[in-house]
Amino acid sequence: MDALQQHMIDSYRAAQHGEPPPPPPGRHDRSVLRTVRDHYGRYRRRTWSARPDGRQSDGRS
Repeated sequence: MDALQQHMIDSYRAAQHGEPPPPPPGRHDRSVLRTVRDHYGRYRRRTWSARPDGRQSDGRS
């Protein structure tokens, strides 16, 4: 079963119970990827800025 079929089943069940339907598949993909990118960038800057050998992250001494 793919994501679209699961979404259709979940929407049907929600309608039967009088609940709001779930968001469509892929709706939050961009925001999730943006968040991961931002967290990775902060992690990389933090770990590379404090290298034990004293070099800069761009290879300079």
